[in-house]
Amino acid sequence: MIKRHLYGVLNYFSAARITNAAAEGLNSKIQTIKKMAYGYRNREHFKTAIYFHCGGLQLYPATHGIPG
Repeated sequence: MIKRHLYGVLNYFSAARITNAAAEGLNSKIQTIKKMAYGYRNREHFKTAIYFHCGGLQLYPATHGIPG
């Protein structure tokens, strides 16, 4: 079994150390949104909810400038 996955194991220990943690985290957020809504009947509303929660949008307008 180790011989079959040796390339992947050695690749992890290379200098890059690239993982799919960011993709898994985003997928987890999307699944949570889906569970909270008990399913969406409209695909566009589901896409809007994903953009809303994962987009990092600044929803509140800046009412005051930076002091100084």
